[in-house]
Amino acid sequence: MEIQDNQELYHDADIERAARCLKAMSHPLRLKILCVLGVEAISVQDIVEKVGTSQSNISQHLAILREKDILNFKKEANRVYYYIDDPRMLKLIEMMRQIFCKQC
Repeated sequence: MEIQDNQELYHDADIERAARCLKAMSHPLRLKILCVLGVEAISVQDIVEKVGTSQSNISQHLAILREKDILNFKKEANRVYYYIDDPRMLKLIEMMRQIFCKQC
């Protein structure tokens, strides 16, 4: 197997996206939100109850995750549901869960 030059293996846009995502995920509360979401679409109120902080605090962190293209959302009636729509992000979160979270 031939080793290729790193510039051929990695594109700057991919590196920048990965760095942006990892930086956004590095905050403990945002990481907890992502772990709570997993593959489900969950309302803001349910996220607040599962994470255990104020709605305004959760909303600020959800906005950051949306801005970084980590989360998407849908509105139904008067509720907003957030979800992760990138399978790569779901895979990353699952890998971190397997590596860092205590198994029962």
